[in-house]
Amino acid sequence: MIIPVKTIDSCYEVHLGENILHGFCERNIGPFQKVDQIVVISDEKVWNLHKDYFNQNFTFPYKIHLVPNGEACKTFESYFDVQTFLLQENCSRSSILFALGGGAVGDLTGFVAATFMRGIPFYQIPTTILAHDSAVGGKTAINHPNGKNMIGAFYQPKEVVYDFHFLQTLPEAEVRSGLAEVIKHALISDENWVDEFFHLANITAIKREELLVWLEKGIRVKAHIVELDEKEQSYRKFLNFGHTYGHAIEASVGYGKITHGEAVMIGIIPALMLSEIHGKVEVGYARKVFGLAQKLGYQFQHVLNCSFEQLATFILKDKKTTNGELHFALLQKIGEPFVQDVTMEEVKKCDEQLRGWIEEGK
Repeated sequence: MIIPVKTIDSCYEVHLGENILHGFCERNIGPFQKVDQIVVISDEKVWNLHKDYFNQNFTFPYKIHLVPNGEACKTFESYFDVQTFLLQENCSRSSILFALGGGAVGDLTGFVAATFMRGIPFYQIPTTILAHDSAVGGKTAINHPNGKNMIGAFYQPKEVVYDFHFLQTLPEAEVRSGLAEVIKHALISDENWVDEFFHLANITAIKREELLVWLEKGIRVKAHIVELDEKEQSYRKFLNFGHTYGHAIEASVGYGKITHGEAVMIGIIPALMLSEIHGKVEVGYARKVFGLAQKLGYQFQHVLNCSFEQLATFILKDKKTTNGELHFALLQKIGEPFVQDVTMEEVKKCDEQLRGWIEEGK
């Protein structure tokens, strides 16, 4: 299956399917003849799991550079190390990079590609559910202690190769993390799709065929919005639903101590509360989704480990905040997102309500 992504500056394809890595190589024998070096960026965990499959199916000569696992790779140090490796290996503007891993590896690799010799091509080979979101759309970045994804660039990949073979080894925690972005895509696009999640008994009840359909739908939602607004001037802000509060949780707890998906799911609840206030979302819907998240095993205890003052500090530093005005992606109704200015006082009330729900369930 192929999903095209068209922006003002680029046009590329997302290829989805089982065992499609070898086919990618066959398709690119001609185009890659002018490539002088191929460098694959991965992390130790992913590489140990998938190097045999990769080596059996990736038919081009390449060099591998391993970075720390998860969000720990999105640092100045990792970024500098990758750039050093490329220079030591005599890479040039005719070299290409491959990101083999989850969203963090993709973010780091994309930013390296965007800045090495002012830009070289890169390809995404996502290995997680979460990366169905991050691998598409060209947002690349590393983190700063004062905020997530603060240093980066909009830089589109040449292609996304979403080989479902890689999803077979995902632990339950990674499925849960990735599902949060899938649920987000459903909330901003299709109420009937959201209803499918309410019928799940638990996270392990997800059928593989069902998951693959959801991933395709999620990628189509993301691709459509990126086509409308590549540089996040308007429509693309809808994709931040759940992220403003979620990123603050992630930064407060510490990158890598909570998965990105867990943080997004936590952030979705206050965003729904605010949607009940500023939009026409039915009162009580946020509580209903909170119950769903608990049933699926999302941990909200992290909220109680952060003071609201801590969270407020990070919310004010968020890229979606300007001159102290908080711009939240909200829902008029399920499937109809919009951006609304909210006050910190409103966010604090939602935070207090969420803490109350968490305390009730302890």
